[in-house]
Amino acid sequence: MADTVIAGRYALEHLLGRGGMSEVYCAQDQELGRRVALKLLAPDADTARFEREARAVASLAHPNVTQLYDYGEDNGRPYMVLEYVPGGTLEDRLAETDGAPLPDEETRLVSAGIAAGLAHAHARGVVHRDLKPANVLFDEEGRPKLADFGIARMVAGEGTLTEAGTVLGTAAYISPEQASGAPATAASDVYSFGVMLYRMLTGRLPFESSDPMELVMMNRDQAPPPIAQVRSDAPAELESTATAALEKDPALRPRDGAALLTALGVAGGAALTTATTALAADATQVLPVAGTVGAGATSVMPGAAAAATGPPVPPPPAARSRLPLALAALVVLLLAGGALAYEVTRPSSPSNDPGAGTGPLPTISLPHNSTKSTTKSTPSTTAPATTAPPTTTTAPTTSTRQTTTSHTTTAPTTTAQTTAPPPPTTAPPPPTTTPPPTTTAAAPPTTTAATTTAP
Repeated sequence: MADTVIAGRYALEHLLGRGGMSEVYCAQDQELGRRVALKLLAPDADTARFEREARAVASLAHPNVTQLYDYGEDNGRPYMVLEYVPGGTLEDRLAETDGAPLPDEETRLVSAGIAAGLAHAHARGVVHRDLKPANVLFDEEGRPKLADFGIARMVAGEGTLTEAGTVLGTAAYISPEQASGAPATAASDVYSFGVMLYRMLTGRLPFESSDPMELVMMNRDQAPPPIAQVRSDAPAELESTATAALEKDPALRPRDGAALLTALGVAGGAALTTATTALAADATQVLPVAGTVGAGATSVMPGAAAAATGPPVPPPPAARSRLPLALAALVVLLLAGGALAYEVTRPSSPSNDPGAGTGPLPTISLPHNSTKSTTKSTPSTTAPATTAPPTTTTAPTTSTRQTTTSHTTTAPTTTAQTTAPPPPTTAPPPPTTTPPPTTTAAAPPTTTAATTTAP
């Protein structure tokens, strides 16, 4: 057997178990240098069922659940590569007690580990329909791990109830609804857990018979003896959990592994959720979203991730459009630009221009006694004035220049007017005017130069 290598990688070492559907070997992974358990499908077994089983195991990843490493086909025979757990089974430990209970602390640890593995599986829609001590394996650190019905079932190999080659469960651990042919739910695993916990606490099964069919009927119809009747000093929380899990009505039991953790007082159990529905009879199944599935060892629901725990994520808020804000800003800018253009280009108001509508001032010549005289007058130039704001004080300013000429020549007179500086929005005044130091309005031009003629 050492010469047999599967898929050019897994060297078979020795047989762990054999069943009607498959063989399980201890093998050496030649690439990674580790020991694994390799499950090889029998030549005439159901390939689709084997594949569904592999997908179910692959959907779980938890410290208290055995892992699936690889899946493939070699020479037309599908195979699964699973975690190899060398610490024995819970069945081995119970057998070593010779009918005595397990130590209470060990029972607490083992039951909490089994419940945690069930909570993980149930939260992902997986129901393990063949839960029993032979399917609870221990790793090198003593951690309990749930094994699928593959290796552990074939290691035990006895006492199973079959129907047309389909494993319905082990008679001593089967739930009442499974015994009645009803679909299994997570509460069915809870019942099997209760049988195991009862045995760990008391050292015996709640129902005992050498006939598997009689065991099935007892699990379906009879109430188990109270734990206190068998052992009076059992820890109260463990006793109450086992009693609740063994209720005939699934609705009266803890509904799933998370509820078992809460009943055991394990922190965080209430935070887990379950996504399970009714199923047809199978050894291990992954539940669909709704409805039932046909018989088979394992069924995979579409979109297994939909059963993951946690609240739904709220949709992101709808994006707010910025178009109205942009349009409003554009309108404001257009209005501001129009107002500015109007202020810059509009003409001065006539009421604010004292020089509006008046022509140049005439020159006045005084009469004289000369019999021969010529008077030459030059019209004065008046610059337009701009009125300052109404709050300023105006001070009239008069500039007069007097010129004396000889006989007939009259000096021209120029009248200077002061103008106020323009407001910021008007054009600057012509360069011919000189603004005064203060903002004043110009007085009306009333002074002219007089001409004096020599005698």
